[in-house]
Amino acid sequence: MSIHVESLTKTYGTQKAVDSISFSANTGVLGFLGPNGAGKSTTMKILTGFIPQTSGKASVCGFDVEKEPLAVKRSIGYLPESNPLYVDMYVKESLGFIAGIHQMQNPANRIADIIEQTGLGPEQHKKIGQLSKGYRQRVGLAQAILHDPEVLILDEPTSGLDPNQLIGIRQLILDLGKTKTIILSTHIMQEVEAVCSQVIIIDNGKIVADDSLEGLRKKNNGNSLEKIFIELTNA
Repeated sequence: MSIHVESLTKTYGTQKAVDSISFSANTGVLGFLGPNGAGKSTTMKILTGFIPQTSGKASVCGFDVEKEPLAVKRSIGYLPESNPLYVDMYVKESLGFIAGIHQMQNPANRIADIIEQTGLGPEQHKKIGQLSKGYRQRVGLAQAILHDPEVLILDEPTSGLDPNQLIGIRQLILDLGKTKTIILSTHIMQEVEAVCSQVIIIDNGKIVADDSLEGLRKKNNGNSLEKIFIELTNA
């Protein structure tokens, strides 16, 4: 399994943000759903080594997130919800900077391929600060996949995009999911139905559903994902 989580818990004072969750994910796109404050971002931050867990275990590509954090970070591409970018850098320059961080040798061809893959060609000589939100999201994705990681963790990657931008980013995620393990956190149910093969719903720090999209519907009388989500998280 590319991602394996076992009895993972994160406590802040007396509050359990993540409460003994376990799940696995392999090649494909996993939709990671839940209300605000349910524990989604906390789980993703633990998987990326951004914060430590309180207890339990998590591994990425066989590397323990606590014991082998550098190996985990080499295996992951992470696009956080805030999408932090150096807005004074040019698009192509920023990708060269990221390639340097990953100590990539002769990255020019890889940068050219990623620019084409993410549709950044027309914008590559612009400063990031001049780009629309849709193109900024593409830059964030390009930076996340530049070092060809096996695992991608995407936190609200299509937030605030217009319908045309949505289609482009969704297609890119679908294409990447053919060869990579992707955890996709989103509040947009249509997005999950469009790109995800597996769905996890978390509520109050606990997993309340973990199944394929088809399996989830069968267990819930063929209801829409939106209706299933509301029923499972409004208890």
